[in-house]
Amino acid sequence: MILLVSVVLSWLRLPEDNPIVRVTRALTEPVLAPVRRLLPGGGGIDISPMIVLLAIRLLKRVLLS
Repeated sequence: MILLVSVVLSWLRLPEDNPIVRVTRALTEPVLAPVRRLLPGGGGIDISPMIVLLAIRLLKRVLLS
């Protein structure tokens, strides 16, 4: 859920010093940053949250099977 909040906040372009932005970045960047480093530049489109959500879904499926 926090990933989706982070995506929506990125669309809103709130200032970096906004408390909500700081909290969501602190919670999501440890997961998103390594994925961003692995992905090629996407022309300004960040698909790392989508990759992380798909990976979580796949992991959940594998663990619960």
